[in-house]
Amino acid sequence: MIPAEIVAGLGNMGLGRPLAGEPLTGGVSSDIWRIELESGQVCVKRALPKLRVAADWQAPVERNRYEARWMQVAASAAPAAVPALLGQDEATGCLAMAYLPAEQHPLWKAQLRDGLADAGFAAAVAAKLAAIHAATANSAAIAADFPTDRIFFDIRLDPYLGATGRAHGDLAARFQTLIAITQGNKRALVHGDVSPKNILAGPMGPVFLDAECAWYGDPAFDLAFCLNHLLLKSLWNRAAHSAFQACFAALAEQYLAGVTWEPPAMLESRAAALLPGLLLARVDGKSPVEYVTRDEDRELVRRVARPLLLDPPVRLAAVAAAWNREFGA
Repeated sequence: MIPAEIVAGLGNMGLGRPLAGEPLTGGVSSDIWRIELESGQVCVKRALPKLRVAADWQAPVERNRYEARWMQVAASAAPAAVPALLGQDEATGCLAMAYLPAEQHPLWKAQLRDGLADAGFAAAVAAKLAAIHAATANSAAIAADFPTDRIFFDIRLDPYLGATGRAHGDLAARFQTLIAITQGNKRALVHGDVSPKNILAGPMGPVFLDAECAWYGDPAFDLAFCLNHLLLKSLWNRAAHSAFQACFAALAEQYLAGVTWEPPAMLESRAAALLPGLLLARVDGKSPVEYVTRDEDRELVRRVARPLLLDPPVRLAAVAAAWNREFGA
């Protein structure tokens, strides 16, 4: 049965009553439904106050409002980079967007799982992400539309970096430094969850989903967050390790080529310092990746990440090289 809040939200948005619907899988932070309306199919999200993870992870439902704003800004900066936004209802915390069928818009995460790692597509992800950052850089007006410092801390910085620092007490001060540096570089509009699970491989290129963590802050976070996933995928499909590394290099190079709002080397140094922290967070933070299930793989991540946290790199290639050494590459 379609949740009453979604039915009410559709009415409040003026989209009509649903004829039918089915829940979609994959979300830990929202109820997501494919809804049949008289006008056609739409996708509706309803933000949840408690995320579906093992840890107690609360999140403010007003993040839905800022996801809608991010979609509007991103659509202007990078056409076809997001689904069409159809409406957002404050009362029910619902957001409606165009439904994009999986047949034409496969999930990048599923492709990577199967070893379909296309460096050209990774570069296209980087180009669109850099375009969004560049279009919003140093904009006081956009910054004012995203007063989400507390939300970003609660659902990104603390669960990933803060929690991992608490799990590794000898590194706690280093993680607090990473948090402070990230908070102190408010330069562009950040998506906050640039992960292959939130990117579709559409006929017109990458399509970004789930900007619930939208924040006017440090774009280095988005870059490091996505590159982290390309490293970790080697633990899911070892046979595709070389292809994942090619994607890593292509994404990093293309993104840095699009950095116009600050010296690219400065942004790269922040991303390179963040990356081992995020790497360790995906085994010891509040949101461990579901496919790293073996103790020996968790230890591999720790062997790579901990020395890099103690001696922070300034180049992304240094992180990739440390990761490659564990795979004999």
